[in-house]
Amino acid sequence: MKNRILAGAVALVSSVTLGGCGYLPGSGESDRTVTVWLMKDSVSPGFLDKFTRAYEEENSSVQLEFKIQEWSGIGPKVLAALDGDEAPDVIEVGNTQVAQYAGSGGLRDLTLESMRDLGSEEWLPGLAQPGSIDGVQYGIPWYAANRVVIYNKDIFEQAGIDTPPKTRAEWITATEKLNSEGNQGIYLAGQNWYALAGFIWDEGGELADEDGGDWTGALHSKEALAGMAFYKELQGLGDGPSDSDEEKPPQNDVFAEGDVAQIISMPGSAALIEQKNPELKGKLGYFPIPGKTAKSPGSVFTGGSDLIVPMNADERGAGIAVVKALASERWQTELARSMSYVPNKPSLAHVIEGDEGTAAMAEGATEGRATPNSPQWARVEAENPIKPYMTAVLQGGDPEREARAASERITAMLAGS
Repeated sequence: MKNRILAGAVALVSSVTLGGCGYLPGSGESDRTVTVWLMKDSVSPGFLDKFTRAYEEENSSVQLEFKIQEWSGIGPKVLAALDGDEAPDVIEVGNTQVAQYAGSGGLRDLTLESMRDLGSEEWLPGLAQPGSIDGVQYGIPWYAANRVVIYNKDIFEQAGIDTPPKTRAEWITATEKLNSEGNQGIYLAGQNWYALAGFIWDEGGELADEDGGDWTGALHSKEALAGMAFYKELQGLGDGPSDSDEEKPPQNDVFAEGDVAQIISMPGSAALIEQKNPELKGKLGYFPIPGKTAKSPGSVFTGGSDLIVPMNADERGAGIAVVKALASERWQTELARSMSYVPNKPSLAHVIEGDEGTAAMAEGATEGRATPNSPQWARVEAENPIKPYMTAVLQGGDPEREARAASERITAMLAGS
């Protein structure tokens, strides 16, 4: 499953696509060829060229061969590779996909390398946790991205708000002020379930709980219901539809009309908004989604990519060496600066401090979380009973009754029924 959270950022940071399932081979003589599958638009041709030249100069016996893959249909293709005789040596996968691939039994255990060489104790939890299954690290965090609040500075100034809110209470108070004079305090679609997940996590709740390998939906817990109550309060301070998500209509287009004070989105959305309405250029700001206290930002869903090594790869050892290089401080810094991504460690956040949007994203990433680490979670997202649950509550349904019904559907899906 493609990490939809990255779509807006990727569309802007890379003006040149790495088309189709093309090839970007290295050059020169070599004893071994390391084949790497990367996803389309994850990195720019410039980054790949720079990495390839440097790596092959430092490792003269290795030639790198990058094969660019489409997100559509990638799951079955990866599973087939893990089960076949011609697997690539390294594969980039969505961080929430690792559990599914680990379940096939076809992934290399990278726990030793992650602890000994890559400082795994410092990784962002939202990237590290999905790559670890039953205590075994199969996925090495590569890059992250998460939502922030994008705001209209002019509307904030008109409302007398000089600094962005730091707490949920301040956020509500500010949004109430902003929701006047013909402006929407916030445009929040009723089915933005990623935003809801963060509010649930802030309350100490979960989307689903695991006990001895068995998963059960948890939307009906007291904590999860508190998260939904906050979502309803915030969503009511604007005119977002209760029965659709942020793509229907596209929230960037709504924000570009100029009468919306805030949206929850990827920082890259700002450039799309400015393209739609050039008068907003230079008037957009960013801040992390506020938490319950000013001590830390709110929890957010962390999307991004991990790197995995197939068990049946021909060049497993050389592939692991490439993974270690890509995840190293040197190339994490280069990747973050060239692609406006969040590095895999909070200690590297300083490398993108000059980019206001990415800096806000990196600050929020310190409280990043991932969706339940079940191989069946992809099915939950595909059918997504969370969305109609949210709509039912926003339209006046009994929260506990609707949440329990959604939890039961999630439990059935995670059990494979």
